Parts: sequence; C-alpha cells; structure tokens
Amino acid sequence: MTDHGDRQVPLEQIALVERICGYEFTDKALIEAAITHPSAVEDGHVEHSYERLEFLGDSILGAIIANELYMRFPEMDEGGMTRIKVSVVSGSTLAQVAGDLGITDCIVFGGSETGTGKRGLHSALENVYESIVAALFLDGGLDVARAWVLRTLDAHIDPCLAVEPENPKSALQELLQADRITPTYETIDIDGPPHARIFTSNALAKGKVIGTGKGSSKKQSEAKAALDALEKLAHQRSDAN
Repeated sequence: MTDHGDRQVPLEQIALVERICGYEFTDKALIEAAITHPSAVEDGHVEHSYERLEFLGDSILGAIIANELYMRFPEMDEGGMTRIKVSVVSGSTLAQVAGDLGITDCIVFGGSETGTGKRGLHSALENVYESIVAALFLDGGLDVARAWVLRTLDAHIDPCLAVEPENPKSALQELLQADRITPTYETIDIDGPPHARIFTSNALAKGKVIGTGKGSSKKQSEAKAALDALEKLAHQRSDAN
C-alpha cells in the first residue's frame, strides 16, 4: 500500500490497472492519482486525485480520436467526423468501456461514497478513463496513450454514426440521458394559412432552449429542433475537446 498524505492506494489496485492498460508505469504517483476519486483525498490536494489528470486526458483523447477520424475517413466531411467523435468520447461510451475493462474495481473511493451505492460511479468511470489517458501520455508519451485509446475505443468508431439520425428526438434523448436530462419541446409559433401551416418548435434541456426547428406539423418541427440541438451540442463538445 502506498501512502500520499492521508490517501492510501492498495498495491493490488495499482497492479490491476496496469494489467488493464498493458503498461507498467515508471511514475506510480500518476496512475495512483488517476484512479483516486476526489472523495478519497482528505488533505484536499488536487494533485492527489484524478481531477487535474481528467482535465488533460479529455483534451488528449479528443485529439487522438479527431486525428484517427481524419486519417481513417479521408472523404468524410466535418459534420460526419464531428458526429462520430461526439459519440465515441461521450460520457456514456467512456463509462461503458471503462466498466467493461474492469476499471470499477480499480477506483479508490473515500468514506463519503461508502454506503451510497457509488451513485457517482458512471461519472467516475468516465473521469478515470480520461485520467488514465493523461497518465499514459505523461508517463509513456503520445504513442502509448494513442495505442490504449484505439485498443479500447476502436469498436466504437463506426462510420454509420456520421449519418444524421433517422429519429433525432430519440437520439437527443439518448445523448442527454447520459447526464440524466430529459429533453422537452414547446411550440412557439404557428404561421401560414390553414392548408399550409408552418410550426416552429424549441427543444429544451432543463428549461433552456438548445435547438429550434420549423416544419409542416408539430411532430416535424420538433424533430427539426432535436436535430438542430444535436448539431449544436456536437459542435460544442467538439470545440471543448
């Protein structure tokens, strides 16, 4: 067991995450921090938990996936690559992959999480995945980080994701549910003569307008609003990475 301040990380957890990564860390403090939930850091030192590494790993992961898409699909436009990237680096994908890899058993939680059923496990899995990317990058370099990212996420790089969804409302709901948000819709305008109505609808998340669309029916205008929201969210997340 290694000890950093008030934080103790069992050696078996370090060994397990190294086996999952297929990489032995020279700087053990990096991987220790990468698997340590903030609740386990009693001394409050940010470098002892995954928060700083997660910040770095998020950007490195985005760059690795963006480069891979650029090289793998030379004829795909920016919109298609953005849709694939957003899906691949989404919280739901990263949490699923991390869980499947067995990273759940590697995370060091603090006492405040004990007995809660680890309600933040989904978020922790996503964050730890990104933190591991950063730890691999800092300890072994970009090629090491890239190899692990592509080994674990390659199955999720699907060109079919580049196509606009057939059901934008379902796609938006699935995307937002990763953050436990359910989208809602409102019709804000009905224009035109009775035989040629034009409906305008907003898509909302937590009461905030995230997309707007027009159509010849309420259903169509809501679908257009959902598609607008998906495209805007895709660009926001792409820019963030």
